[in-house]
Amino acid sequence: MVKGDTTLLVGIVPVAGTLDLKALAAAAGVKKVAMAGTQEAERSTGYVLGGISPIGQRKALATFLDASADNFDTILVSGGKRGFDLELAPHDLLRLTGGAIARIAKA
Repeated sequence: MVKGDTTLLVGIVPVAGTLDLKALAAAAGVKKVAMAGTQEAERSTGYVLGGISPIGQRKALATFLDASADNFDTILVSGGKRGFDLELAPHDLLRLTGGAIARIAKA
């Protein structure tokens, strides 16, 4: 989770990858973003750090999925609890979150 100009955003990248903050800012149409603080992320989502799921958050946040997800039939995302993952198709994740696909992982 990152904080944009006025709101929180969700960026989903491969587990072995790193979020490119500049790329996410560009995808979201904001000047810059910074990693959200633990308390802010937990308060906003209702989940604890390490188990923040892009699905079922307290309020819908703009969500961006790295374009590399298109290379897979299914992907795993946090299910809202540490150690609990959900497997679903990338297009289903985007439909459930109202998200968009963008190149947001560092190469």
